[in-house]
Amino acid sequence: MATITDVALAAGVSRATVSYVLSGKRTISEPVCQRVREAVESLGYTPNAGARALATSQTKVLALMARFLSDEFAPAMLEFIRAVTDGARDLGYDTLLVSDEDGVAALRRLAASRMVDGIVLLNVGENDDRLRVLAEIDQPSVLIGSPGDPAGLMVFDLDFRSTGRLMVRHLHAFGHRELVLVSQPRHVVDRGGAYVWRLAAGAKEMADRLGVTLHRHHAAASQPDVGRQLHDIFDMHPDATGILLNNEAAAAALPFVLRERGLRAPDDVSVIGRYSDDFARAFSLPFTAIDSAAGELGRRAVAQLVGAIEDGAPRDAHLLLPPVVIDRGSVAQPPQP
Repeated sequence: MATITDVALAAGVSRATVSYVLSGKRTISEPVCQRVREAVESLGYTPNAGARALATSQTKVLALMARFLSDEFAPAMLEFIRAVTDGARDLGYDTLLVSDEDGVAALRRLAASRMVDGIVLLNVGENDDRLRVLAEIDQPSVLIGSPGDPAGLMVFDLDFRSTGRLMVRHLHAFGHRELVLVSQPRHVVDRGGAYVWRLAAGAKEMADRLGVTLHRHHAAASQPDVGRQLHDIFDMHPDATGILLNNEAAAAALPFVLRERGLRAPDDVSVIGRYSDDFARAFSLPFTAIDSAAGELGRRAVAQLVGAIEDGAPRDAHLLLPPVVIDRGSVAQPPQP
C-alpha cells in the first residue's frame, strides 16, 4: 500500500507539500499540485483516515441512522439508504450505517467519539426523540422525513399532503367518484409515521372538496396478509372504481390480487400509487404513481449536509418536493355499468 512518502518521492516534493496539497491548508502552485495529484492517482494512494482526522478535524464520514423495522417493507427503505450512500460517495464521503434501536444513545455515542462529520436521519417520527439530542451536539444533521416541528432543522421530504390531493384530483379528472385509499399499517402511524396521515389528510381534503367518496384502509406491510386484506377491501367496496396506494407492499401485491379476481387496470379499476420509479421497475409495477423521489431527496439532503460541514451553510432548511405523476396508463374513465 502506497504511503505519503511514496507520493512525495514520485512527485519530487516533500511530505509536507503532499499534505498541504491534499488538505488544502496552504496555497501550492498549480504545477506542483498537478504532480502530486498524478502521483496519488498512479500509486493508488489513500490518506490514512485517522491521520486526516487529526490534521483537519474531519473524518470524511457521514452517519446514516436507519431503523430496520420488521413490520415495514424493507425494499422502500433500502432505496433511501442507497440514495444517501451514493450521494455521500459522489461528494467524497464514506457512510457509517447506524441501526441501533436506541437512537438517542447512538447519537450521543457518535457525538462523543467524533467518528463522523455529520448525521443523516431516516425513519423520522412526528415527535422523534432523537431531535432533542441533535440540538445538543456539534455535528450538523439532516432529516429525510418531516417531524411535527421542523424549525431550526434541515429537513427534506416529499409533500405528502399535496400528494394525497393530487392523487384524488387525478382520478376525479377521469370521472371517478368513489375511491379507496390503502395506507401503511396503522402501527406505522402510531409509531410516528406522519407521512401516512399527511397523505390521507390531503386525499380526504380534496375528496370532500370535489364531492368524491373516499374509503380509507390500512393494510399490512408483507405477504400473505396484505394480499388477503386487499381482497377484503375489494369485497367491502364493490362500487369503488379507483384505488390509491400509499403502501409499497400493497402495490407489489396488487397485480396478483387483480389477476386472481379477474380484473385489469384500467379496464375494470383505475390505480394510482406513491412509490419511486426504481421501485416500480424492480417489481414490474404497471401502475401510474407519484414518484416518492428517494434518489433526489437523498442527494439533496447529503449535499445540504456537506455544505454545512465544509462551508458553514445554514443549518435551517425545509424542502418539500412537489408531487409529480408518472403516467403508466393505469388510470382511465371508470367502466360503464
